[in-house]
Amino acid sequence: MTVAPQGLAGGEETWLRSKDSLTISSVAQRPLARPSCGSPMRRLILFRHAKSDWPEGDVDDHDRALATRGRRAAPPMGAWLAGRGFRPDLTLCSTAQRTRETWALAAKAFSPSPPERFEADIYESSPKTLLTLVKSVDRSVQTLMIVGHNPGLEQLAKVLATKGDPEARRLLSEKFPTAAIAVFDFPIDDWSALKPGGGRLDRFVTPRGLGIGAQ
Repeated sequence: MTVAPQGLAGGEETWLRSKDSLTISSVAQRPLARPSCGSPMRRLILFRHAKSDWPEGDVDDHDRALATRGRRAAPPMGAWLAGRGFRPDLTLCSTAQRTRETWALAAKAFSPSPPERFEADIYESSPKTLLTLVKSVDRSVQTLMIVGHNPGLEQLAKVLATKGDPEARRLLSEKFPTAAIAVFDFPIDDWSALKPGGGRLDRFVTPRGLGIGAQ
C-alpha cells in the first residue's frame, strides 16, 4: 500500500532539518500548475535512488539492490510527487538495479504509470553527460524526470540551482541524500535551450523531511 505524506492543509509545509532536530516551517502557497502543451516552460525532476544495500561477496556495483530502508522510502516519495501534480511525461532511469527498483516502487503512485526509458549513460555519469542527455530530449516532453546517482546528480542540481526557493537551495547545498527529489522550472520551450543557471529550484524534499526516517 502506498503511504501518503502527512500535512499540507491550507498551505505547503516544508520540513526543515536543524543540526539537532526537525522543525516544521510553513511557506507561502505556490501554484502547482503542470506545464501545458505549448507552454514556454519545462520542468526537470532529479530523483536520486533510495538507500542501497551493500551485500557481502562479489556483487558488481551496478547490480546492488535496495536496502530495506530504501524499499520503505521510495513509495512515499512517489506519493509526494503524484500528490503535488509532478507527473513526468518521461522518466529517464539509470540501468542500475537500485535505480530501477526505486522508480518501480515510486511509479506505483501514478495511474497509469508514466512513460519510462532506461539509459546506461546515467550510471556513473558526469553532470556534463546528464546535461547533454537532458538537452537531447524531444520538445514534446514538458516534465522530465531523471532517476540517477551521486555524485553526478548532485553536481548537476547544484549547477542548475542558482535561483529559486532560498530554503530549498540551502538544503540542497548541504546534501543530496538518497531518495531526495529536486524540482526545477525553466522558462524555455525546448530542452535544447537548457543552460546552467537558466531556471529556478522550486522544491527540494528528502525522506527525512517527510518523516520517513534516517537517510
